[in-house]
Amino acid sequence: MKNICVIGAGYVGLVTGTCFADLGNNVITLDISEERIENLKKGILPIYEPGLEEMVKRNMAAGRLSFTTSYAEALEKAEFAFIAVGTPEGVDGEADLKYVRAAAESIAEHMHQPLIIVNKSTVPVGTGDWVADIVRAKQPRPIPFSVVSCPEFLAEGSALADFMNPARIVLGSTDREAANKVADLHLPLRAPIVITDLRTAEMIKYASNAFLATKISFINEIANICEALGADVKEVAAGMGYDPRIGKQFLNAGLGWGGSCFPKDVKALAYMATVQGKHPQLLQAVMDINKYQRRQVVLKLREMLGTLKGKHIGLLGLAFKPNTDDMREAPSVEIARAVQAEGGIVRGYDPVARHTAERVMPSVKLCASAYEVAEGADALVVCTEWNEFKQLDLARIKSAMRQPVMVDGRNLYEPEQMAALGFKYRGMGRGLNGSLGL
Repeated sequence: MKNICVIGAGYVGLVTGTCFADLGNNVITLDISEERIENLKKGILPIYEPGLEEMVKRNMAAGRLSFTTSYAEALEKAEFAFIAVGTPEGVDGEADLKYVRAAAESIAEHMHQPLIIVNKSTVPVGTGDWVADIVRAKQPRPIPFSVVSCPEFLAEGSALADFMNPARIVLGSTDREAANKVADLHLPLRAPIVITDLRTAEMIKYASNAFLATKISFINEIANICEALGADVKEVAAGMGYDPRIGKQFLNAGLGWGGSCFPKDVKALAYMATVQGKHPQLLQAVMDINKYQRRQVVLKLREMLGTLKGKHIGLLGLAFKPNTDDMREAPSVEIARAVQAEGGIVRGYDPVARHTAERVMPSVKLCASAYEVAEGADALVVCTEWNEFKQLDLARIKSAMRQPVMVDGRNLYEPEQMAALGFKYRGMGRGLNGSLGL
């Protein structure tokens, strides 16, 4: 059993701390938000993640997981301090490191025994060296410490499985012994461990996310071409995915990527490249294609309805992906704003993200079900591929609508089936078949 402090009780910190506790370690998770910590002590989580609430409560009951706002308490026995705070997007797309700085300064002021500081947050290349400089400068007296980069690769909606069954563990440090000790923490996971230098480890995280975002934007570009030429991107993606050099993951055409990682990480990498005098033209194109996908929905609605003024548009799904309540950079938010800007009236439904939506889109009427969204709607837009939408009573949906118009932003339905039901249906990249019913 190791004594671990995790700084930040947000998405990454809460999952990381809870999983390390579940592996038998003693974990104290710290957050500066008193409200968040008090809620966590009562078993009330700030995020939705399948299975996380049960794991938190189980490890709290076992005495392996606790929560605090006190750095002195969190670092009293800590051998490892994981920094898992937010790195929001800055004005020019750069990562804002104010929370990382605050954490590093507080660690320096409150540590009183040798410590391994682990950067878990996604941070620009060079941040590990910067954190080390801050800690040295802020220590009241010199205490040995090392900095290790250990970027997270957690996907919202499957974070527990991603932590417990990782494809790889990436570690970077100038202190090989410290990196080996962090590697030992991960040995129970029986995953490949890559140990490299600090800057390379930090770059692996950005390069990985940028590549996945590129793959999504690529298939969306292909979808747009398919639509113009009469091909079906779902079949194209399936044919491509059988090639082991390509793989089938991240080849689902739709409304593009969102969430807390891809948007800010691609922007941050492009910013770093620009600052160094490089020209990240591929990254810029990846971001441009992603923006265009959301605009396409409004263009399709306008084409099918003639005008959006006074039209009731229903959104099926509000979170940026299924199995999460996260609406950061969610397509639904941009689509709702664009429709409202043209005089449309928007309502929406999400199985999990209602409370988040109340804060993020206060001008959108939130409904209790997909069927309520459909009542009197002139058009529906599928924004999130929740499983419950795959089994909707589509005949009931159609009969509830004022006009049977649907833009399927996630290609959940088959064009032939929708046409047979009497829908005016448009998918994303479904070619001539995707326009059946028009």
